[in-house]
Amino acid sequence: MKIALLTYSTRPRGGVVHTLELAEALIKLHHEVSVWTLGRGGGFFRPVDPRVRLEVVPFPDRPGESVGERIVRSIALLREAFTPDAYDVVHAQDCISANAVDRCVRTVHHLDQFTTPELVACHERAIVRPYAHICVSSAVAGELAAGWGLNATVIPNGVDYERFASAEPLKTEHPYLLSVGGIEPRKGSLDLLDAYAEMHTDLRLVIAGGETLFDYRDYRARWDARAASLDVAPTVLGPVDHDALPSLVAGAAAFAFPSTKEGFGLAAMEALAAGVPVVVRDLPVLREVFGDAVGYGHDPSSLAAALTQAVNRPNENRRAAGRALAAAHTWEIAARRHIDFYSTLQ
Repeated sequence: MKIALLTYSTRPRGGVVHTLELAEALIKLHHEVSVWTLGRGGGFFRPVDPRVRLEVVPFPDRPGESVGERIVRSIALLREAFTPDAYDVVHAQDCISANAVDRCVRTVHHLDQFTTPELVACHERAIVRPYAHICVSSAVAGELAAGWGLNATVIPNGVDYERFASAEPLKTEHPYLLSVGGIEPRKGSLDLLDAYAEMHTDLRLVIAGGETLFDYRDYRARWDARAASLDVAPTVLGPVDHDALPSLVAGAAAFAFPSTKEGFGLAAMEALAAGVPVVVRDLPVLREVFGDAVGYGHDPSSLAAALTQAVNRPNENRRAAGRALAAAHTWEIAARRHIDFYSTLQ
């Protein structure tokens, strides 16, 4: 089977990680896979199996370009370059790539609410125009059914278990609490600051990641002001090198995942693979994915309490359950389920 997987960036965001891992797993099952993307900042953030054909469409920065203009240009450039007739299956992984093709399968990782007109239109078209849908959790599939009357097939993410389970923990002078995903509204970054301040802990707060298409400068300014008012000084790493990430995760005293909107929670699953205690926001989707393997909080105070307990009273049964849960989510299983799904479309 000839398969095209489309994504919007070469940088380490969840949907991009998903696309590359799925592509490599499909290749191992002896299918032909091409990954199409916009080359934001050059090539992909990590090496890719050379058997995967990479089609990276140049996407130069334009200083002063608005978010809406960037979205429209992204769609136009990918649409102009893409060659749909070469493939048996065209599978878009996000809003931008689904708008760049006329007929595709779409994975809806999570549903968003936007105010920028171009993004609102992009989001809606990327839901209603694809002829078949996949979701990475039943909770998101339920949102799709309730909001649009669409029936999606649920295929959970995989996780690169061995990469995180075998990682040597990062050795630092000061123990740290880790969050991965950057500073943005969907990641619950302001609540994390408040929770950290309520912990009254000697742990450092370290925040990694943060590549995005969107302009969160105003939110970051609010976050900085809030940190100053709380008299806390988090360490903000920005994007972390692919090879360095597992050790950073494995070295954390606990992993905080206070996102307000998720489809699966891959970064938290990677932390479980590394044997790190995880605390997430109490959302239906995260209850579905993680069950009893993590701690939960619904606001800064309850997040602070759960993180404090995770650090001071580690639960070995929960740690073992977390490792087992992560090990059960393999990309081979995900790839086989995708092939089964694609076969129903022929």
